[in-house]
Amino acid sequence: MNYVIERREEEKERRREEILDAAELVFSEKGFDSATMDQVARKARVSRALVYVYFKDKAALHLAICLRGLRTLREMFETARKQHATGEAQIRAIGHAYMQFSEEYPTHFAAMSRFEASSPDMAFDDPCNSTLEMIQAGQKVHEEMVLALATGMADKTLRADLDNLMQISITLWGFTHGTIQLAQTKAVFMASMGISKESFMNQAVELVMQSLINRNGGGKK
Repeated sequence: MNYVIERREEEKERRREEILDAAELVFSEKGFDSATMDQVARKARVSRALVYVYFKDKAALHLAICLRGLRTLREMFETARKQHATGEAQIRAIGHAYMQFSEEYPTHFAAMSRFEASSPDMAFDDPCNSTLEMIQAGQKVHEEMVLALATGMADKTLRADLDNLMQISITLWGFTHGTIQLAQTKAVFMASMGISKESFMNQAVELVMQSLINRNGGGKK
């Protein structure tokens, strides 16, 4: 690639990332519904027209933030998985990694939650739809969980009768995601009953593990 063209592409990508950084800040401060493209432009210190060059509308910004979040989440899941030898330990670590992700990247988690509350199935009917890229990134996240589940079945720390590991991964995601949302929205209510956010989420992980563990014994953790 020509050096000048390469520099232009790098500059375009840098500007796109700066606009996306600004959008994250605006969404975090104002909320997605109240945020405007004008506010994003001001935060990024660029013209409103330039924002539209990179993102056709607010929904496109939302999807781009979701994609960032999913890529970060996959990296965190991979790191958690590789830090442990057995499938049981890997799945437990992945559960805690998801909770850590929600704490460290709240804007990403909120954007992903908003996306999941919609109906993205139409993306599969349109290969050019940017939503499809998001769904594919989500599949890569689930693949990390499937690898951990398969490891656990092989080393006998997880039940041998687990079937359709992708389906199990999606089920585990749904349970954990919902638990995190409850911990975020009902923290005051739970605190009034002496339940801390941390203990609530930790117990949720252990409840999941009880449904997966091979009670006949397995490899070392």
